[in-house]
Amino acid sequence: MRYCLPRLSALASLSFVLLLLAACRTAPPAPSGSPLPASKVQQLKNMRLAQQLPVPVQGIKRHGLKDTWGASRSQGRAHEGIDILAPRGTKVYSATDGLIADLRNNNLGGKVIWVMGPAGSWHYYAHLDSHKHGLNVGDTVKKGDLIGYVGNTGNARSTAPHLHYGIYLNGKGRGAVNPFPYLR
Repeated sequence: MRYCLPRLSALASLSFVLLLLAACRTAPPAPSGSPLPASKVQQLKNMRLAQQLPVPVQGIKRHGLKDTWGASRSQGRAHEGIDILAPRGTKVYSATDGLIADLRNNNLGGKVIWVMGPAGSWHYYAHLDSHKHGLNVGDTVKKGDLIGYVGNTGNARSTAPHLHYGIYLNGKGRGAVNPFPYLR
């Protein structure tokens, strides 16, 4: 925020300063809403989340998974997902139909993708080496569509390449559930 305050003497009253601050404040307008198509969001919310989802990493079968849900992590955190080990560059697929809701880099997850899925579920794919070329927020994906590639970005830089996969049932980043029982 920027303020257009003139130089004031030390004797200027606090109310005068506050009045000037309120009058001169320039702020960008509030965002106009989600870039996600409202009709598709509603359609997804009306769908049921399958109780069985495919393992989202190419060539990895359920018997090859280790349930790492709840394991201790740095700064007293608990692991809100599972790690699926695979060679760097292995294809990562969407576990559900949905919308690409977010593509970004962050300190913990590195290169990440958030997919809004059925029943308002949110699916978190982290530590990616890269996103699929041309993937954008708002894109519709089907279960099994390529979305990225396994890596070890973010706080996983010193670990073997893997996909961190998380499911959240109460909104983006809220209501984490163990994805292990879902994966078949």
